[in-house]
Amino acid sequence: MSSPAIQWYPGHIAKAERLLQDQLKKVDVVLEVRDARIPLSTHHPRVDHWVGEKERVLVLNRVDMIPAATREQWELWFRANGQAIIFTDAQNGKGTKGLAKAAAQAGAKMNARRVKRGMKPRAVRAVMIGFPNVGKSALINRLVQKRVVESARKPGVTRSLRWVRVGKELDLLDAPGVLPAKLDDQAAAVKLALCDDIGQAAYDNQRVASELVEQLKALQSLEAAPVNQQVLCDRYGVDEDAFTGEEYILAVADERYQGDRERTARHILNDFRKGILGKIPLELPPT
Repeated sequence: MSSPAIQWYPGHIAKAERLLQDQLKKVDVVLEVRDARIPLSTHHPRVDHWVGEKERVLVLNRVDMIPAATREQWELWFRANGQAIIFTDAQNGKGTKGLAKAAAQAGAKMNARRVKRGMKPRAVRAVMIGFPNVGKSALINRLVQKRVVESARKPGVTRSLRWVRVGKELDLLDAPGVLPAKLDDQAAAVKLALCDDIGQAAYDNQRVASELVEQLKALQSLEAAPVNQQVLCDRYGVDEDAFTGEEYILAVADERYQGDRERTARHILNDFRKGILGKIPLELPPT
């Protein structure tokens, strides 16, 4: 199915990126939030440049949407690459206490330097950055234990930078999601679309839904498959084995939705995003 390349870089993101780079000079700790289903594709290529020598905490949110075995694999992989991580589920509040503790510990070095210079300790200043819709604002609300910033399961809700006090020891900057100006890796762009981490105007639902089918089939072919071998057949009553992704959308449309391919694609994408198809990781640690 041919369609234009997936690209999305609205004006508010460009503005937010400029403001964020200015604010980064004032923070002690960077909390980089990624989507646990696609932790490689939700890593901004310029984060390392922005962070520099500052302390960093890596957060994989939506851990509730991947199998426990996949979580363990990622934990081992990141640890082997010298990166400790915090797993969170912002919707249910899991992992947020550990996140606050990790941020405070990362900022302790800053206060140690201040004391050494004869200055009084102060609250740690942290910023939460990441792609749109990976759950940054929801995590902040969980940390503060009340709704202080707008949060919704769609990209582009946060459009300005705002400081939030978390207890007495942590000041947290809520920043809008940031994306590369150009998505050169279209395989990663498709995953962003699948996980709803990019604006819907950027992609074709039918193309992306057919890509989901192909990716599920690829996962099912693995010896230690992290997904149900019959997940699509069980849900839609059509066995995917004999079809390409595009053909499968057509087959399900004819079987269940009076031939409406667009409606079919939306249903399949929503079922995946809501977890109705199960806990499905779209990325596994590189071997």
